[in-house]
Amino acid sequence: MIFDPAKLLVIAGPCSLENETVCRAVAEKLGELRVAQPELNLVFKGSFDKANRTSVQGPRGTGLEEGLKLLAIIKREYGFPVLTDVHEREQVKAIAEVCDVIQIPAFLSRQTDLLLAAAETGRVVNVKKGQFLSPQEMVHVTGKLRAGHAAEVWQTERGTTFGYQNLVVDMRSFPIMKQNGLPTILDATHSVQLPGAGGGKSSGQREFVPPLAKAALAAGADGLFIETHPDPANAISDGPNMVPLSELPDLLASCLAVWRAVRG
Repeated sequence: MIFDPAKLLVIAGPCSLENETVCRAVAEKLGELRVAQPELNLVFKGSFDKANRTSVQGPRGTGLEEGLKLLAIIKREYGFPVLTDVHEREQVKAIAEVCDVIQIPAFLSRQTDLLLAAAETGRVVNVKKGQFLSPQEMVHVTGKLRAGHAAEVWQTERGTTFGYQNLVVDMRSFPIMKQNGLPTILDATHSVQLPGAGGGKSSGQREFVPPLAKAALAAGADGLFIETHPDPANAISDGPNMVPLSELPDLLASCLAVWRAVRG
């Protein structure tokens, strides 16, 4: 079991697995946090392919083989469970050989064959709620993963489409989604994304990450998904909504305070 109800689950890492230097910088900071804040249950994340970039010119990442090599290094040398996204059924086997958690992207959250293939690996599966789905519909999405006998099923709120190039997080989603008895997470960084608003790429409003993260925990969320980078301005993807790595400790300290208060 990876999820521990006695700890705050935090999935953290760069948006894209850019290179070993970035991955190690993030892993080292997470290692410091693991010692300083033992109530954190930390999972390292990174994507090998940003398959739904706004423009064909957008950088997509390392690719599957190189990305899995980087995740294997982090897992072996830093001792973190590792997570990455899957986009096609053909990728599932290779990902499951390295990763502890397989993630289903929001845009693919209703793809039955992909969900079942991920679940049947026996790994933990985290599924993002599609921007087009109500929280009530997640019982059917997660039901597919349960039918495939995933080791654990996690579900993540990442905002709902709100007009053009905007997302909104409905805090009612957390008690509604938790009715299915599964760990429920807020993707605090993609929730502040402004899709397609950056002129051929997405923009974002990272200043709203802290209030949304704390509000979600107050509403009953079990964990947070936070993308972070040593230098977001020069990241190859999602820079405007990623949390600067130097700011992560203070953010998580304030989130832990809310989490403790909710637990009483």
